[in-house]
Amino acid sequence: MKISIILGTRPEIIKMSPIVRELENKGLDYFILHTGQHYSYNLDKIFFEDLELPAAKYNLGVGSGSHAEETGKMLIGIEKVLKEEKPDIVLVEGDTNTVLAGALAASKLHIKVGHVEAGLRSYDRTMPEEINRVLADHVSDYLFAPTEKAKENLLREGIEENKIFVTGNTIVDAVYQNLEIARRKADALNKLNLSPGGYILVTAHRQENVDVKGRLKGILEGLGLIYNELNLPIIYPIHPRTKKKIKEFGLEVPNGVELIEPLGFLEFLQLEANAKLVLTDSGGVQEETCILKVPCVTLRDNTERPETLEVESNVLAGVNQDKILEGVEKMISKQRNWNSPFGDGKAGEEIVKILIGGI
Repeated sequence: MKISIILGTRPEIIKMSPIVRELENKGLDYFILHTGQHYSYNLDKIFFEDLELPAAKYNLGVGSGSHAEETGKMLIGIEKVLKEEKPDIVLVEGDTNTVLAGALAASKLHIKVGHVEAGLRSYDRTMPEEINRVLADHVSDYLFAPTEKAKENLLREGIEENKIFVTGNTIVDAVYQNLEIARRKADALNKLNLSPGGYILVTAHRQENVDVKGRLKGILEGLGLIYNELNLPIIYPIHPRTKKKIKEFGLEVPNGVELIEPLGFLEFLQLEANAKLVLTDSGGVQEETCILKVPCVTLRDNTERPETLEVESNVLAGVNQDKILEGVEKMISKQRNWNSPFGDGKAGEEIVKILIGGI
């Protein structure tokens, strides 16, 4: 059996890391194909090294572009590699253009497709990620659903039950495994002169937030209100594109908000684990904070992680400044006694076991 792991963004590397480690442990035949969707592989090489993962065998170097450009370039590159390598199964993770291109290329070559984190739905088709995840699910042969709710979504769409496996989410494995590596390798709090529980962490990078002046303004003004209310430093690792948009829109960064360079995953994980509260528009961060038992306020109008709302580790605030402050006031003193709905940290092991048994 030969397995191809196709990924192209850092969140995919993080969530695939437990599967890669399990394939390594079992000595199975596999290779990693990196599309280079967000970063050049040279930049991501450090990321692989930090997480102590083997290097990708192939790098397509696609880079950023329109959805059509990215997906088209990836389809061409992925097809060539798959024709040459002839894997038995292709694994993709999540909802990026890499996932869509990998799943489409493999299914048209009659190679089995395994979709890790299948069945997530925001029911918002204005999000390109929603279209990607729906299409990937419908061409997949193995749908690794992280929760029962995700499985129900798939069944409602007519996907056969025998293709669906509830495995838990690999993010749980990744958080536990990579936090251990972070303890050995990173020292983010000392570097930034922060104390555990003494700061608020922010991530906001989604196109629908940072490319729209009114939404980005609402987020920044909300951060200003939080600082005035709580007087806690607000640490915001900011993407160069977001920084550019703030300047382009003539917006001001409020007092108390410290913009820092983007962090490596290990340092970010440390900051997340020790924050008083996290504000985010990232799906993965909603999961990570839930696992780490850190309260979360999501700067979006909907989420494909409704389980975090149900266990009350997370609240949706959108981008209205008053709603953001309201969400923070609700969550800041939250008892951290919820149970994570994402499984026991053995999803990677479970997925590999199913593949070995099924192919």
